[in-house]
Amino acid sequence: MTERTIAVVSAGLTTPSSTRLLADQLTAAVRDNLNGRGTPYQVKVFELRELAQDLTNNLLTGFPSKELGKVQEFVLGADALIAVTPTFSASYSGLFKTFFDVLDDNALVSKPVLIGATGGTERHSLVLDYALRPLFAYLQAVVVPTGVYAASSDWGPHAVALRARVERAATELVDAISNSRPAVQIDPYANPVSFEDLLNG
Repeated sequence: MTERTIAVVSAGLTTPSSTRLLADQLTAAVRDNLNGRGTPYQVKVFELRELAQDLTNNLLTGFPSKELGKVQEFVLGADALIAVTPTFSASYSGLFKTFFDVLDDNALVSKPVLIGATGGTERHSLVLDYALRPLFAYLQAVVVPTGVYAASSDWGPHAVALRARVERAATELVDAISNSRPAVQIDPYANPVSFEDLLNG
């Protein structure tokens, strides 16, 4: 059976952060689901706060650093993506948006994506449908039906309800992975442009 790869992007700004906590719960649920189906997999979690300077430089120069390039390459070649952001001013964080701004426009075409967000109050939960879904629709990704929003209150007595949403979303993502062809790993150096062509524009 072909190994499947899942990239996890967390845009939390503190250590620890509720954003990373939600990302970890989503990742664990996806792992459990894949294990239950006997599907081999590889998961990598990326904290965007560790790439903040690299992302800024990429915006200014148009080129990623070596470390950022490796992250982009894994996300590009992954079978699925879990993307989680804190909620700032009723939208995703600038750091989260910057990561997707510097990706190629075709990087996420047809890729299954599970979206998640965290915030202080339940009223910010619409960020999933009014900010995250439009972003990934523009990038032509396939977002699973269940998005997961976690407010501060969800980490207390209501953790059972959050867990139910996490498990439902994880099942939908694994279903999407199972129904799709394995992602093709693209070698960026497979078809190099000649120096003469570069000079000729």
